Order: sequence, then structure tokens, then C-alpha cells
Amino acid sequence: WYQRRVHGDYQQVYKVDFTQMPRGPRKHLKRIYAPSHWMLDKLSGIWAPKPSSGPHKLRECLPLMILVRNRLKYALNYREVMLIVKDKAGNIKIDNKVRRDPHYPVGFNDVVTIEKTGDFFRLLYDMKGRFVLHKIVANEAKYKLCKVVRRGTGANSIPYILTHDGRTIRFPHPDIKANDTIKFNLEENKIDECLKFETGNMVMATGGNNIGRYGAVLKTEHHPASFDIVHVKEANGNTFATRSQNLFVIGQGHQPSITLPKGKPYKLSILEEKAERLHKKSQKVVKQKKQEVYNLSLIHI
Repeated sequence: WYQRRVHGDYQQVYKVDFTQMPRGPRKHLKRIYAPSHWMLDKLSGIWAPKPSSGPHKLRECLPLMILVRNRLKYALNYREVMLIVKDKAGNIKIDNKVRRDPHYPVGFNDVVTIEKTGDFFRLLYDMKGRFVLHKIVANEAKYKLCKVVRRGTGANSIPYILTHDGRTIRFPHPDIKANDTIKFNLEENKIDECLKFETGNMVMATGGNNIGRYGAVLKTEHHPASFDIVHVKEANGNTFATRSQNLFVIGQGHQPSITLPKGKPYKLSILEEKAERLHKKSQKVVKQKKQEVYNLSLIHI
């Protein structure tokens, strides 16, 4: 700062040096601003791992470091994660490619392969919209489902499609349109099958308030100059409506092309969840009482 004289008085004037301001995107992320579905505790530090630029958005992915440390429990801290991920052996593969960036963004339907342990996982959503690592077998880890975001024509009139995980696939089948899902072979890098976005097929919500819910498409309402609304029916008969861009086709008819996490195939209401918790609690109390009676009988014998 420097002083200047105004009407006989000296005033302090601060000069901003714009050459000292940061350049480019922010490289840090505070823990309280991290997405809630990462399920990070508040008292383990100030900072959270910021995902690198990649195929998935920041708030629609899970950094590889959180996956290894918090979910799989292979590491206790950041240093151990670095030793695992940076190893020359290529311990962790995402979609059949070795990834050594601990901040690499892993997204919906990505296949995680850990060859040393022989484990294969697919990243999916649970009914509450949280990422869950669903364990799969080796045969299922050979492919993944990719949603077609856009279809276009590039240089030299070459047709192509763009998928939700950033893939550009040239010369696709003419029947593949936007919002359809392709079954992509990760070993041969080719399309095995196309799942059409149409009535009767199974879809999962990957955005909006119904994220994680899945069921069969009932009908689609077309609204010109606005969003198309799709009605979906769950296994228990409940229905919900969402935008077409929030849905991801996961199966032809009522048969999904991938295995889904264990649990009820529909979302419970708050009252149903409460009733289920009370039922489990009562069953636990009954079991404890039976065990106490059995222990007393042994003492008397």
C-alpha cells in the first residue's frame, strides 16, 4: 500500500498486484464441499482429494484414492495409497487400463480390476444414490455398459457416437441413437450389443431425486422446447417420473445385462424403513433372550 494526500489528510491506498493471483482451475477441494455420496467424515482433516480431469464430472465420480482407502480398505493413509497405485506392476486397472493417478475419477459402470487379489468390481448406485462397489466375476468384467450421449458426423463425413464415459466410437451401427446403451467389449474395444431406449426395457436413474432407482419404462411424454419426461415402474408396482437424460438403460426387457447389488429392487418409504428397522431390532432381542435361556439351562445341568 502507499499514502496519498486528500484535502490535507493522508489516506492509505492498497494496490492489488494481479500478477500474483493463481492461474487455471483450483487444485484443492475442502472436505465440507466434497460430494456427500463420498461419505467422508468431517473430523479427519480439512482437505479432500480433488478428482483429476477425466471421463466423469467431479460430483459424478469417486476418486481412486477414496476407492482404495475408504471403500476397499487396502490402505490406511495417503502414503499407502501412493505405494499401491504408483507401483510398476500396475496393481489397479480401470476399464482394462492401468491407472496410476490416485485422483483418477472412477464413475458409474466403470470396471475396477485388481489382479493380485483376483477381485473385480463394478461401480453402481444403491437405492439412496450412493456409489457402491459391486463385486462381479471375471467374465462380467470383460464388458461394460455405456450410454450414448450424442451421435454426430465428423471430418470426411465419418459418423461417430459419444458415450457417457468420454469414449468416441467411429462407424457405429446406424440403429444406435442418443439415449441408447451399448454393451462395450473392453478386451476387443468393440460394440457387442445395443440396448434401445424404449418402452418395456429396464433403466436405472443416474441423476435427479430418484438416483439409484431402477425399473421398466412405462411411457415417455414428449414436450417440445422442454424436457422429455419418462415414467418408470419398479418391481413392487411403485412408479416415478424423471427426465429422459437422467435414465440409463441397463437391460433388454425385464432382464438386466449386468448383475445388480443385493437388496430389495425398489425404494422403501420412510415409514417402511422404520418398520423394517424395528422388526430387525425385535428379532435381535428375541435371539438374545433365547441365548440367555439356553445359557441358564447349561448352568443348571
